[in-house]
Amino acid sequence: MDSILALHRLHFAFTVTFHYVFVQMTMGLALLIFVLKTMALKTGNDHYNKAARFWIKFFAIGFALGVVTGIPMEFQFGTNWAKFSKAAGGVIGQTLAMEGVFSFFLESTFLGLLLFGEKRLSPRAHWAVSLLMLIGTWLSAFFIVATNAWMQHPVGYKVAANGDLVLESFWALLLNPWLGWMYAHTVIGTVVTGGFLMASVGAFYLLNRKFEEYGRTYLRVGVIAGAVASVLMLFPTGDRQGYNVAHHQPVTLAAMEGLFETQEGAPLVILGQPDPEKRKLDNPAMIPRLLSFLTYKRWEAEVKGLDAFPKEDLPDNIPLVFYSYHIMVGLGTIFIAVSLVSVLLLWKKRLYTARAWLWVVMLALPFPFIANTAGWTTAEVGRQPWLIYGLMRTVDGPSAHVSSGNTMFTLIGFMGMYALLGILFLFLTAREIEHGPEPVAPKTAIRGPEPVRL
Repeated sequence: MDSILALHRLHFAFTVTFHYVFVQMTMGLALLIFVLKTMALKTGNDHYNKAARFWIKFFAIGFALGVVTGIPMEFQFGTNWAKFSKAAGGVIGQTLAMEGVFSFFLESTFLGLLLFGEKRLSPRAHWAVSLLMLIGTWLSAFFIVATNAWMQHPVGYKVAANGDLVLESFWALLLNPWLGWMYAHTVIGTVVTGGFLMASVGAFYLLNRKFEEYGRTYLRVGVIAGAVASVLMLFPTGDRQGYNVAHHQPVTLAAMEGLFETQEGAPLVILGQPDPEKRKLDNPAMIPRLLSFLTYKRWEAEVKGLDAFPKEDLPDNIPLVFYSYHIMVGLGTIFIAVSLVSVLLLWKKRLYTARAWLWVVMLALPFPFIANTAGWTTAEVGRQPWLIYGLMRTVDGPSAHVSSGNTMFTLIGFMGMYALLGILFLFLTAREIEHGPEPVAPKTAIRGPEPVRL
C-alpha cells in the first residue's frame, strides 16, 4: 500500500476509534438513564432519581469528550480525504449536516436540561427530557450510520457531468436496505456497553460494600439490559446484517470467514490463522457446512471463496478482517453467557452475594468496548479496497496536496492530545465512582464525658 495512503487511513482509524469509545458509552447510557427515570416516575421512589443522576454525570463526561474528539473528524474529510469529499459531498453532506443541525443540538440541549433542570421541572417533565435526550442521541447515530451505509451500499445517487456523485433520492438514502439492520446492530451494541458498564460499577460497589443499595440497582438493571441486548446482537440483528454482507459484499464474507476456496457445504470457522500468501487457513477449527446453512439456509449451498474474485478486489488486509470479526463474535458469545448466568443468579436471589461472580461481572467492563471496535474494524477494513463500494477506490480518495510528513506530524499530535484526554476521562470517571451516587454522611465521633470543672 502507498505510504501516504496508509498514513491517511491510520490517521482516520485512530481518531474515529478513540471517538467511538465515548459514543458507544453515551448511546448505551442514554437508554439506561431513561429506564431509571421511568422507574422513578412509576414508583415515586427518589432512589431511582439519584441513581439516574449519577449516570447523567457519566453521560455528560462522555458527551463532552465525544464532541472534542468528533470535531476533528469532520475536518479530516477536507484535510485528509479531499477527493472523496468532493466526489461524494453531494450525497453524504445531507446526512452529516442533519446530524449536526438536528440531532446534536437536540441532544446537547436536553442534556443541559437533564443536568440542571431537575429542581425546576416537574418529575414528569424531567422524565420527558430524558426521553428527548435518548431520541436525540440515537437520531444522531442514525444519520452517521446512514452515511456509512451509503458507502457500504450506495443507492439514490446519480453521476453528474463532472463525474461527482449527487443525491437523486433523499428517501432512497434513508431507506437504504443496508441501513436498517446495520443501525439496529450498532445501537444494540452500545446498549451492551452501557449495560455491562452499569453492572460493573454495581458489582464494584457490592464487592467494596459501598453504596450497596445503588450497587444492587445498577447490577439488576445492567445485567438485564446486557442480557437482552447481547441476545439481540446475535439474532436477529447480527444474522440479518450477515445476510447483507453475504448478498452485497460476498468477498467481505469470504475474508471474514477465511474462506479461500469456493465450496459447497462451506464450514463455519471457529478458530484459525489465515495465510494469504499460501491461500489457506492454518490450524482451523470448523463446524462442517454451517456457514452455507447460516448464509443461504441450505446445508449444501455454494459459498464463494476469495478465489472467485479478482485480486484487485480483495480486502487488502485479510488477516485483520478475519481476526477482528472473530474477536467480535467470540466476545459476543461470552457476553451472552455472562449476562444470562447473571440473570439466572438474579432470579435465584443469589447474584448480590455471589462474590466470585461479581468479580467476573466487574472485570468484564472493557470487553464490550473492544467488541464494538472490532465490529467496526470488520465493516470498514472488509469494505476495502473500496471507499464507496463499487464506485470509488480508497486509493483515489485522499487529498492530493497533503504530504506524508504533514500527516505523520498531525497523527503524532493527535495521539499525544488524545492520551491526555484519555487520562482525564479515567480520572473524572474514577472520581465520580469514588464519590458515589450520593454524599456519604460523616461518621459521628464518639465523645467521652464532659470534664469536671471545679
